[in-house]
Amino acid sequence: MKQANPISKAEGELIFPTRPFKGYGGVILPHLKGTENCESQMLPTPKKVVISMQQHVGAPCNPTVKAGDKVFVGQPIGEPASYVSAPIHSSVSGTVKAITEILLTSGQRAKAVEIETDGEQTLWSGIKPPRVNNMEQLCEAVKASGLVGLGGAGFPAHVKLNIPKDKKVDTLVINGAECEPYLTADYREMVEHPEDVLEGIYLLKALLKVERVIIGVESNKPKAIKILSDMAYNEERDPYNHVRVLPLKAQYPQGAEKTLVHACTGRRIGKGKLPADVGCIVMNITSVAFIHRYITTGIPLVSKRLTVDGSAVTEPKNVIAPIGTPISDIIRFCGGYKAEPRKLLMGGPMMGITMYDEDTPILKQNNGIIVFAAESVDESPATECIRCGRCVAACPMHLQPLTIENKVVKRDVEGLERFSVMSCMECGCCAFVCPAKRKLVQYMRMGKTILRKAGEKK
Repeated sequence: MKQANPISKAEGELIFPTRPFKGYGGVILPHLKGTENCESQMLPTPKKVVISMQQHVGAPCNPTVKAGDKVFVGQPIGEPASYVSAPIHSSVSGTVKAITEILLTSGQRAKAVEIETDGEQTLWSGIKPPRVNNMEQLCEAVKASGLVGLGGAGFPAHVKLNIPKDKKVDTLVINGAECEPYLTADYREMVEHPEDVLEGIYLLKALLKVERVIIGVESNKPKAIKILSDMAYNEERDPYNHVRVLPLKAQYPQGAEKTLVHACTGRRIGKGKLPADVGCIVMNITSVAFIHRYITTGIPLVSKRLTVDGSAVTEPKNVIAPIGTPISDIIRFCGGYKAEPRKLLMGGPMMGITMYDEDTPILKQNNGIIVFAAESVDESPATECIRCGRCVAACPMHLQPLTIENKVVKRDVEGLERFSVMSCMECGCCAFVCPAKRKLVQYMRMGKTILRKAGEKK
């Protein structure tokens, strides 16, 4: 392995840490990465898809097709209603059966395009690789691709890449942590398509003009670390060794944006601030690989890799499915259930959302379907708080979860602001360590809703 050129901190240049900076809070979880060696499998084309017009943070899209229209893979079918939005594309070829309405995991309702597939998966004639030679063209291309944060947040990627002119960004942090138990979708991207990952990184590094790139991967993924390290230390592509892999402590929530930036750079993102405020931009590892593929092929975001696992699933797998595929189709592809399902999660067990309808379609930002049998679900009722302080010690954001719970009960708007409920990342560490089984994350979400409604009334 090539040795790095010496970099002097005294001269104001950037350094590459040899080990992550120590953070605050977090918990050690069982990894349960049972599908880490399961190569991704392509789901056969479903009979129908239901593609939501709300698959991102920001304004929903407006449908641009109507019942009876013939559509093709990659064809735009949803037009952004605002800057903070991302276009929606058809994931299949077929016929639009209806413009309907679906219930989202958030409890909101959104328009959706229901398409009956023809099984041919014909590409749209308008697909062509974009021309990208500068940041303006890159942002336009990423917007046209429909890319949103694939780590689960769903933030439109073109907005993140459009860095304000008053912000100086010198570091690109690549999120390969995937710290949730069970989930291995990003891991499979790293080991199956490392060339796409590195090519996407080199492209972003060149256009963003950043001085260093740190790929953060949890230490429980040694194979991915070796593959990416062997490729990153490339004298021809990166003669100054400005792209490096940093093994991270396998601790949840290592992949949270603020936690990751601190672990990789030592910089702390303050309350209400973004990574760009401390000179960083964070991209999910699957997102950067997708950017390279889109620049090469012109095929927009129309499919998603998901980990399907849990004690009720017959054959846990990593599945690549068209966006809009009903969960039930994916479960059938994994052999159905081997036990009566008690809890169905869209996402991992820490931040996933409980689902009540197997026909719910998958979205761009979904990265897992976890289904538990009854014996794997703890439904113990909450008891009185014993003032142990574990929730405070576990919170990565230095919050006081019980105090915030009390403010929610009292609907104390001023108190919720004072104790920074909006800083909560809803990671679930507080609830995980609570011996009283209190529903602390739900109270956090309620607190945020109370503040938002209070702000709307002003």
